[in-house]
Amino acid sequence: MAEDNTPVFNIQRMYLKDLSLEQPNSPQILLEQQQPQVDINLGMAAEAVAEGIFEVTVTATVTTKVQDKVLFLVEAKQAGIFEIRNVPQEQMQGIVSIVCPQMIYPYLRAIVSDVCTRAGFPPILLTEVNFQAMFEAQQQAQAAEANGGSRIITGAN
Repeated sequence: MAEDNTPVFNIQRMYLKDLSLEQPNSPQILLEQQQPQVDINLGMAAEAVAEGIFEVTVTATVTTKVQDKVLFLVEAKQAGIFEIRNVPQEQMQGIVSIVCPQMIYPYLRAIVSDVCTRAGFPPILLTEVNFQAMFEAQQQAQAAEANGGSRIITGAN
């Protein structure tokens, strides 16, 4: 019987892996009338959990401050389990770093917005993210680091 080398890509599960909400300066800070500053950081991680099975996570950390005091902080980590088999190795990193996060991110956006609303604040709407551009920037940074951070300049003297 011949071995089946057909590429496989299946979503096994999407789930909320971690969620936290902190309001360290409540209730006093809620009396402030100033517009808060919002800082949003995104992170992405992937790891193999079994042969051909990968967990990919996208994390959003939203910190809102009034002056130098934290109004609220939300950290949400949305994850997905993906079956990826018989895919050429050179395509694997792109699938795990671009395709999978693009599938996870809408769930993360909804969770962050919902948690802010349930906490009594206006919803924070995370902007769309170009995971392809993020991946390419990361690849360029790694290549520059591998070259010792130096640039090769060619041309006539």
